[in-house]
Amino acid sequence: MNTRASAEIVYLWLAGLFVASLLIADLTGVKLFELDVGLFTVRHTCGMVAFPITFLLTDLINEYYGPRGARRIVWLGLAMGFFVFLVVNVSLALPRWEAPFNIAEGSFEAVFANSRVMYVASLAAYLVGSLLDISVFGWLKRLTAGRYVWLRATGSTVVSQAIDSFLVTWLAFSVGRALFPTDAAPMPMPEVLTTALTGYTLKFALALALTPVIYLGRVVLSRGFGLTPLPAR
Repeated sequence: MNTRASAEIVYLWLAGLFVASLLIADLTGVKLFELDVGLFTVRHTCGMVAFPITFLLTDLINEYYGPRGARRIVWLGLAMGFFVFLVVNVSLALPRWEAPFNIAEGSFEAVFANSRVMYVASLAAYLVGSLLDISVFGWLKRLTAGRYVWLRATGSTVVSQAIDSFLVTWLAFSVGRALFPTDAAPMPMPEVLTTALTGYTLKFALALALTPVIYLGRVVLSRGFGLTPLPAR
């Protein structure tokens, strides 16, 4: 298999994994978890299980396929996200089959109907954060003349996820609740900042933890598939 064919196949698989990670993160984000890790307790959405994978994939795609290839994946993820949103809403609108073996009344709605604002907020924050990540990654790569992979991988995530964390919290819990009132009141701005900071701290820790995986991914793509990182430009 020639290098071009390998590059196309790898890009296809990376795109598939990226979209799957994004959609799983958005769908599972409605559930909150609490995990005691000894010195402190982590409280966040289950979307954090899969969402950090998108950081890793965006950086790898940017490294080997450039900003244009990375942005194409981002827009693909957004389009698929809205497609899923459309299908979920059509499913919510379909009348329930009254049968004892069907899912309980209200169970489907309790999960998917109540998560619509969070879902849209997540997609909006994802778009802004991902495009910013790609820009900062490229800027750091040019600034360092292609050296220090860890710096551009971690640095771009640190900057972009600060914006992502604030946007998703503000849109979902403040703006969304103001536009679509529920039993819960809109979150005050001080609480928005505190909650966003908590999420950002978790994403920052995950970005650091994933840094070795960036190097492993480079080894796999370079030695396993014969791909070469694009030069800084």
